[in-house]
Order: sequence, then C-alpha cells, then structure tokens
Amino acid sequence: MTDDAPRGAQSAEISTRLNWLRAGVLGANDGIISTAGLVVGVAGATTSRAAILTAGVAGLLAGSLSMAAGEYVSVSSQRDSERAALEVERRELAEDPDAELEELTGLLEGRGLSREVAREAAVQLTERDALRAHARVELGINPDELANPWHAAFASLVAFTVGAVLPLLAVVLPGPSWRVPVTVAAVVAALTVCGVVSARLGGAARRTAVLRNVGGGTLAMAVTYGVGTWLGTA
Repeated sequence: MTDDAPRGAQSAEISTRLNWLRAGVLGANDGIISTAGLVVGVAGATTSRAAILTAGVAGLLAGSLSMAAGEYVSVSSQRDSERAALEVERRELAEDPDAELEELTGLLEGRGLSREVAREAAVQLTERDALRAHARVELGINPDELANPWHAAFASLVAFTVGAVLPLLAVVLPGPSWRVPVTVAAVVAALTVCGVVSARLGGAARRTAVLRNVGGGTLAMAVTYGVGTWLGTA
C-alpha cells in the first residue's frame, strides 16, 4: 500500500493539471469565437475603427468577467458540496467506525481485491487516516485539494482574455478592406491550434476536433458578419 499511495497522489495531481489545462484551452477558445463574432459583425456594419475597437474591448471585458463570475459560482458550489460530503463522512466515522471499515472493505473488494486483501488494505488505510481513505475511495475527493473558486475564476478570466485579444488585434490593425479577411484567417489558425490541443488532451481524433472547432467559429463569424452588413445597409 505504501507504493500505491504515492502513485495515486501523482495520478490525481496529473489529472487535476490536465483538467485545468483543458479548461484553459476551452476558455481561450470561447474568447476567440465570441470576440471574433462580435468584431466581425461590427466590421460588417461600419468601417469605423473606433466603433469596432470599442465593441471588441467591451465584449472582451464582458466575456472575461462573465466567465470568471460563472466559474466562481460553479466551483464554489462544488467546494460546498465536497465540504458537506466530508462532514457527513467525518460524522459517520465518529458514530460507527466498524460499519465504515466494513464499507471501505466492500468498496476495495469491488475494485477487484480479494476479501482478505481488501480487509487488510481497509484496516491499514483507516489506521493511517480514516477520513482521507473514505474521501478518496468512496467520494473521489482529495481533502487537501478541494476546488478553489478564486483560482478557477482567475484562470477563466485570463484564458478568455488571451483568446479574445487575437481577433481584436486582427480586426483593428489592418485597413478597412483587409480587416475581415485577416481576422478570419487569424481566427481559423487559432481555432486549429485549440482543436489540436484539446484533441490531444482528450485523446480524441485531431481532424474531427479541428473541423468541429473551425466550423463552429467560421459559422459564428459568417452569421454575425451577415447580420452586421444587413444592419449597416438598413
């Protein structure tokens, strides 16, 4: 059991890092698509660089703050649930430790261990740290690494902002006749990279992920540009 514990901790740490990285890629992807759709739509309605820049910056701020607030609320709820589950487990261990030991034995046995080995493992884990053992095996929670809503909010804000900066710069730097083509090209390239990275993290097919990513972003820009052009002429 002494070798399995460090291995399990390393696996949980790697999984946590991959989840954060995946969330960062998705946040950047959202920033790219939403900001690109906004600025391309405004570019379809007007050639004013000031108007496009104002809309883009407003969209960047609104999107990043919205993502951060939503992530904070979501992760706060998750952390509250984890704390409540740990408190219930702590109370059950205090009230009926024998029943909890039997429960842990059954859980380990259900993972493929023989009855004798599961019982011995449950006893050793309980002697070491009963709450931690039940939290990991029964609840799938690491008591030392509960979800941090502030970290999640900040990560979402930064990821969205980084993604949104690309289409914003791409649309305001070129001249009026090049704004939309340059923005579309930059966004397609960025979405391709995001698709490849997300596919690699998730173990999915790269081609499918890239086509889905680029297709969604291109459709968003086409729709908003069409609406912006129609409103601009109307």
